[in-house]
Amino acid sequence: MGYRLRVKICGITREEDLDATVAAGADAVGLNFHPPSPRYLTVERAQALLRRLPPFVEPVGVFVDQPLTALPALVAAIGSLRTVQVHGRAAECRSAFPLAYVPAFQVRHRDDVAALTSYLEECTRLDALPAAVLVDGYAPGLAGGTGVVAPWQLLAELSLPVPLILAGGLTPDNVAQAVRQVRPYAVDVASGVEAAPGVKDADRVRRFIEAAREAAEW
Repeated sequence: MGYRLRVKICGITREEDLDATVAAGADAVGLNFHPPSPRYLTVERAQALLRRLPPFVEPVGVFVDQPLTALPALVAAIGSLRTVQVHGRAAECRSAFPLAYVPAFQVRHRDDVAALTSYLEECTRLDALPAAVLVDGYAPGLAGGTGVVAPWQLLAELSLPVPLILAGGLTPDNVAQAVRQVRPYAVDVASGVEAAPGVKDADRVRRFIEAAREAAEW
């Protein structure tokens, strides 16, 4: 049975890429605030993009190694953000309200899946579940945006108390298979739709969204 799949295009850095992503039907765009990244945005650049974003397309702030206690001040400086995606740092079991907190996990084998489920069990016990979890592929030394495919066969077995956002090595050519196998709440892509780091390819963005949504219809 088909379902409503969400699509996030991450690492937007240019106005023309934002416009193409919105026109292609993305549900969310990711704005990267990790300075070493080629997709890094200053507060000023992020604000320029946010002013251009139409209603009902969700902006997501992407952070690395930032504790939840630091995020309200960072978000206030940027403005117009409600959802925060955090890589690198160990996921926290605490309320982030009024922010929607999405911790990222790199998964390569069953032990990583067990760690993810244990985290969610602890958060359930503390009544502090995150808004969703993002699962990325595993790459040593990289906090996120690994470009490595996650183990879909393991993720397909999961039943989680929060939405699962699937990332890691997704492209217009493989996202349909990923959606059919994992049935995630959303898919998230950065490098898989780029002409160069931080520069989106409008045709790849369009094909990615079309392929993902078509796969979710079945």
